[in-house]
Amino acid sequence: MVNRRNRWQLASWSDEFEQLAKRLSKQLSIPTLVTKLLIQRGYRDEASIEAFLYGTTASLHDPFQLADMEKAVKRIMLALERNEKVRIYGDYDADGVSSTTLLCYTFDRLGLQYDYYIPHRMLEGYGMNRAAIDKAKQEGVELIVTVDTGISAYDEVNYAASLGIDVVVTDHHEPPEQLPQAYAVVNPKQEHCPYPFKGLAGVGVAFKLATALLDKPPMEWSGVVALGTIADLMPLEDENRILVSYGLAELRKGEHIGFNALAEASGAQIEELTATKVGFGLAPRINAAGRLDHASIAVQLLTSMDKKKAEQIAAQLDALNKERQEIVEEMVVEAEEQWQRKKQLALEHNEQEPSVIVVAQTGWNVGVIGIVASKLLERYYKPVLVFGIDGETKTAKGSARSIEGFDLHAALSECEELLLHYGGHQAAAGMTVAVEALEQLEQKLSGLANQWLSEEDWIPKLTIDLSCKLSDVTLDTISQLSLLEPFGMSNPSPRVLIKGAAISERKAIGKEGKHLKLQLKDHGSSLDVIGFGKGEYERLLHPYDRVEVVGELNINEWNSIRKPQLQLYDLHVEKDRLKVFPSREQFGIIYQYIRKQGSMHQSELVKQLCKISGLGQAEIELIIDVFEELNFIVRKASHITAVSKPQKRELTSSTRYHLAWQDFEAN
Repeated sequence: MVNRRNRWQLASWSDEFEQLAKRLSKQLSIPTLVTKLLIQRGYRDEASIEAFLYGTTASLHDPFQLADMEKAVKRIMLALERNEKVRIYGDYDADGVSSTTLLCYTFDRLGLQYDYYIPHRMLEGYGMNRAAIDKAKQEGVELIVTVDTGISAYDEVNYAASLGIDVVVTDHHEPPEQLPQAYAVVNPKQEHCPYPFKGLAGVGVAFKLATALLDKPPMEWSGVVALGTIADLMPLEDENRILVSYGLAELRKGEHIGFNALAEASGAQIEELTATKVGFGLAPRINAAGRLDHASIAVQLLTSMDKKKAEQIAAQLDALNKERQEIVEEMVVEAEEQWQRKKQLALEHNEQEPSVIVVAQTGWNVGVIGIVASKLLERYYKPVLVFGIDGETKTAKGSARSIEGFDLHAALSECEELLLHYGGHQAAAGMTVAVEALEQLEQKLSGLANQWLSEEDWIPKLTIDLSCKLSDVTLDTISQLSLLEPFGMSNPSPRVLIKGAAISERKAIGKEGKHLKLQLKDHGSSLDVIGFGKGEYERLLHPYDRVEVVGELNINEWNSIRKPQLQLYDLHVEKDRLKVFPSREQFGIIYQYIRKQGSMHQSELVKQLCKISGLGQAEIELIIDVFEELNFIVRKASHITAVSKPQKRELTSSTRYHLAWQDFEAN
């Protein structure tokens, strides 16, 4: 038997919503399936749906609504007038690389004298630092413009000012209580900022600065905006949806040398680029530069005008990404070994295992500890902290990932006295701690998790958009859903629930049978299912098991043949249905066998009856249920005993028999 691994939560629906979906579908001339999904996602009138589906550059907000934007533009244009040297100060992740690249494009067009600086992840860490500011002073920089960083750099901005360097901060991270005293601070999340959309990525804020500087939105650069927005998991709604939609279309033209080379290195067809392929193909290769080498390599790729050079850099990034994957795989194995030892130790001492996974080791690459934490969370569904230990300083730098319901930032705030530094939000955080405090940190966080989380919170939740029949899944249906693209945060690819389908084929595929392939059938309809990483299900499933499946619909194309396919997220085997309906003779044979045995444990009895009758477990359990209802047997403490002198009764007088026959006939 295979049971669901998640809490399935089917989106609520009502007759009122049903009528609204039909009306909007007619008014807007779009499929009802699409309007249903949009209603569930909060779009419930013509205006909001049209804005979502057909938003254009006319829907982009005025960049000067951002607080301090006018000051930022004036200072940058003053630098142009004075021929001052300007330095772009970026970050080492894909959003930071995209932001840096976008301002390079902008400053090139303006004719500014500029360069860019991105700190080294391992040697300098995140954000502005004094050594980098000293370097800027030595090299004659008079203005620093930050991208995707700077909102927390209060001391560093003051230090730059003391050296005669002005700083314009552009960022999108949560502002601290004390804002930096910069020449201008552009961040939509500032409390006093009236900007109507707070979900911009760092590259989105940089794009608004570019728009203000150039007096128009430079949509020809929207591809790099799409990269940073998707990679940083920003909500694909409002302006982000417009920028990503335009950006993907721009990249699919194949006119950007750097992106073409990167797509080829990742195995993606540039003309078929989607948000998913950017997120899982292109972005990890951009991130690999900052994790294992230096992020400036990625900026060089995205700003390159030389095809051969771009291909060389893309190959280098691809190699770094492969190396990153190997490092992560090795670290995950070592981290799991640590966790299993902790579980075993708790078992030996008759104690509860820690509710929060905390693992640490000298030599672990701090550039990838966040990825390792994500993989452990996915595997165990517990909050996870992974630390790389510095043997010289006796400190550990960590990255954390959390489950729904456990606010990491709030939890770390409760442990503030144990931490040297921390920051983040509900789902992810980073921190530095003395090695000697790690055990105490684990104990305190585990205690908080036990206090804050209910039993249900420890089971991952799977939100389902719609329930449908197998016959509903057609190429046309899936094409209709494409109206909702691009998919991503706040606009995920729709998840559907299909009930009552029978498994007609099953097999484990891929290396070492790691993946599962099924074919489902129901009333003449069929559907192929692919379950990545679910190969172990093959031996647990049986021919013609009836299942409930949850997954994402897509189109599988092979040898020019296009077929609907479901990418499996979760699966549940329904209680076995009857394959044949037992005859009266079989009822009689089984009753005589039970009388002969006298009394027998139910599981053993069912096993023996299957052997002697040739019937399946479902059929035997039906017969036992009918006999119990007719008082032919007594079931007590999992043992079944025949009644010595039962009253004669017709099988058809059993309600259980009657319902089973109706169900069998209907299927």
